[in-house]
Amino acid sequence: MPINRLLESSKLTPEETERLNRAFTFALRSLSLVDRNDPLTELVGRNIIEIGATVLDPAELAEAAIKKLGIQ
Repeated sequence: MPINRLLESSKLTPEETERLNRAFTFALRSLSLVDRNDPLTELVGRNIIEIGATVLDPAELAEAAIKKLGIQ
């Protein structure tokens, strides 16, 4: 899963990592992305991590990341 690779060197708590993973999963489902090797999934993951500092709810975080990509 791309988001885990992006989070490997982070100093996040397990709870924060879980929140970002949940948001990532929500976003991928919303975009109907199933191929975790698709370059778009990495973009989604990077947006989740970036926005995750200010948005706490995983569903809202997923929506904000998708909006940032200009999709939907």
